[in-house]
Amino acid sequence: MIEEREVPHAIEVLKGAREALAVNDSLKLNELSNQTIHCAATYQNEGSIISAVLIYSLSKIIERKPYLDIKRWDKFVQRVSSAFKLAESALKSKNFDAYDKHMEQARKAVILLSINIKPYIEEVFRKASINKASKLYEHGVSMGKTAKLLGITEWELSEYAGQTKVSDYSKNITISTKERAKIALEFFA
Repeated sequence: MIEEREVPHAIEVLKGAREALAVNDSLKLNELSNQTIHCAATYQNEGSIISAVLIYSLSKIIERKPYLDIKRWDKFVQRVSSAFKLAESALKSKNFDAYDKHMEQARKAVILLSINIKPYIEEVFRKASINKASKLYEHGVSMGKTAKLLGITEWELSEYAGQTKVSDYSKNITISTKERAKIALEFFA
């Protein structure tokens, strides 16, 4: 269940996800997912986690859409957007059970997107869960709790987290050796 104090943010994320989905903006969806995972780390609730995984999965599907030959894409977008809009309305009226139901409808729409790509969609969800678990773990949530929240094993999480380094994250941009030497020389001058 989503935390009541998180409702305004969740509404904005769903609205942004609908807008990004309408124009096939995978980067915006990825950004919204990351914002949501930050809240999930803070409040450690399932609603935020489900939202983060679902939105991240949509970004990955859009990235690969040209290769997947998805028929009736427009109808799919309409179905997911409708579920998101209903989830927004449920949040506005503080009906958290209805919110959960509408988010589940959106998730099912993704899973039922195409029977031909069902194994791919399932793999996207699994990898999205592991990716978002890694982000939660990065935010300081214990490995055991993170794995439990996302329904993955601690082994999957540790394997994925072990493959990434702090320098893999965009906020940790390093400078070249030449630039560091220049700064050092200026410091001692």
